[in-house]
Amino acid sequence: MTKFQPPGAPPAATAGPGADEAGTVPLTEQQLALLRRAHPHDTSPNQVFAIDLRGPLDDRELRSALARLVARHPLLSARLAPGPDGPPRLHLDPARTPRLERRTATGHPPTEDEAGQELDLEHTGVLRTVLIAHGPAHHTLLLVMHRLVADGECAGLLLADLLDAYEHGENPAAAPRAFIAHTTTPRAAPDHPAAANSPGHPHETSGPAAPQTLPVAPRQHALLLDALAHHGTGRYVEQLFWHWHGPLDTDRFTAAWQSVFDRETVLRAAFDWDRHPRIVLHDQVTADVVHHRAGTLDWDDLLHQDRLRGFDLRAPGLLRATLLDDPRPTGDTPTGDTPTSDTPTDDEPRATGDTERATSTRVLITFHHALLDHWSVSVLLQEFYRAYLADGLLPGSERRPDIRDYAHWLARQDTAPARAFWSAATGPATPATRPALPGPATGQTGWGRAQTRLSRTEAGRLRRWAATRAATESSMLQAVWALLLYRTGGAHGPAPVGFGVSVSGRGIALDAVERLPGLLANALPVIVRIDPDHSMPRLLAQLRDQAIDMAAYEWVSTAQIHEWSGRGADEKLLESLIVFENRPRTSPALDAALAAHDIRVGPPQTLGLHSAFPITLLASPDTDGGLLLTAVHDRTRISDTDAGRLIGLCARLLRELPSTHDESTTIADIVAALPDTDLPRMTDDTAPVPHTPPT
Repeated sequence: MTKFQPPGAPPAATAGPGADEAGTVPLTEQQLALLRRAHPHDTSPNQVFAIDLRGPLDDRELRSALARLVARHPLLSARLAPGPDGPPRLHLDPARTPRLERRTATGHPPTEDEAGQELDLEHTGVLRTVLIAHGPAHHTLLLVMHRLVADGECAGLLLADLLDAYEHGENPAAAPRAFIAHTTTPRAAPDHPAAANSPGHPHETSGPAAPQTLPVAPRQHALLLDALAHHGTGRYVEQLFWHWHGPLDTDRFTAAWQSVFDRETVLRAAFDWDRHPRIVLHDQVTADVVHHRAGTLDWDDLLHQDRLRGFDLRAPGLLRATLLDDPRPTGDTPTGDTPTSDTPTDDEPRATGDTERATSTRVLITFHHALLDHWSVSVLLQEFYRAYLADGLLPGSERRPDIRDYAHWLARQDTAPARAFWSAATGPATPATRPALPGPATGQTGWGRAQTRLSRTEAGRLRRWAATRAATESSMLQAVWALLLYRTGGAHGPAPVGFGVSVSGRGIALDAVERLPGLLANALPVIVRIDPDHSMPRLLAQLRDQAIDMAAYEWVSTAQIHEWSGRGADEKLLESLIVFENRPRTSPALDAALAAHDIRVGPPQTLGLHSAFPITLLASPDTDGGLLLTAVHDRTRISDTDAGRLIGLCARLLRELPSTHDESTTIADIVAALPDTDLPRMTDDTAPVPHTPPT
């Protein structure tokens, strides 16, 4: 789970799970203003939330869930303390369990009274919990939070964390059904229509115009937390681009995307978290398409600003298209193309309705990873091309299956077998997770990219060598990465290493799931035990068998797996991710249909995801049979030089293994050939991270 930090709160570095992070932090000006509330008719500083609990109540589990909530979000443990220089400060004690007050229901909603009551900030603190009994199988849990530490948006996510902690306790099968029944503040905004009709919550009612809502998947919940914590940084905003050669009609291009938006439910979806996180499905969304003339924008600046622009996750349409004409070759300006008073000037976007005469145009597709993955966008692109070829109109109505079917499938899954599998697969030992030796602070900020390439000959030799050992390029990449983790971890005997692998999530038993656009792709931990006395083929067999076993449970989130492993919040299972590109491509028939209109499009290229992982290794076959390796890295953790060294080592091992090692070569032999001077350095994640946007 991402640590919670509401707007105006002290830096998250001062608040984290565990008693060792107890201490005092200063109040911000915004927080001091809340404390200076002098007039009795001013808005109450309290946020009051009521959670309805149906079923037999496990008192011990409820108290444990409250304790885990405070451990995850230490600001909730804060009490007001005198400051040494005058202004008060917040004293944090994450080990302090909130006191649970008990009451019996009196027949009227108690939230208005609770909102008006002052919290005893010096003794009780910023969080007060009240359990109201309506009967043996019906309770209401009230959480009264001071606005010093929780505004409306962040408090809603805190409640989702509490429900997650309660419903996934030691005995989840016995946990009562819980949902947020209502929230009350004296100056509450009108209810968002999406808060009314979440499936499976029959006690919530809605008006006839309320849009349909869906539950948020566990990994989407984690992305929402991350989006709030890193707003404006470009985290989990993905970009794909390619060249469009030939005539391009902007009006038809826009109409084609609009037709896809009208058909695909996921493109009309957004998020709401006023009461608890959910997906809201809207009826209509306007496709966002902008076309710029050549020379009006620098391509690199466009990419940077477009990523930082991000998305408002509450608004539907979490995908947009931007077109930028490439400069014309000298002397290629058609007759009559000189700008007039009716022609867009070079500093204006193209209006829809223009038929472009540029010889090529760069197409940029930007989307948020909270709803879409690369596979999904590839599916949507094929539909877009079909619509463009049909004068901008995609035939047919809403296509099923869609994200509604996936949400229903996910809700039916029994997590008990997945919990048992992942608990065993992660093991009790702490794995080595950093693919570099400890190093000093980098002095750099933002994000970087390092690239290298295996030639067609080198990649072909690697494929053949792997195939004779019942392995693939992907397995080879994982094996090499595991060796680097083992080498930089400093182990001398058998030891586990841990890294993440990206899976499509489309191996589930849902009809036509391969054509379903949505967030199904997932990052799963691979924990493999490296024995220096074993051979490389034996390691490949381990990874192959583990991948087969994982396939049945690739729909669970990393956060769930981490919790099932029994590890603390500061114990990592992985700090790197391997992504081997595997997505649908345009069919030969579609390429031929585009060519009939003198249009040729290149394969989309990814610019790499800025994620919570300090380094992601992307592997993609290129058009002539080579293998392109790209490292997307957090420059505050690993410098550009060290990222280049790391990916260079990876490529070196991939080149050497097929030609220099036989079945008798041990892992110890391979890692012994990697001296410390060749290994990259990586700073520890406890170092302060500058709050600057990625580049």
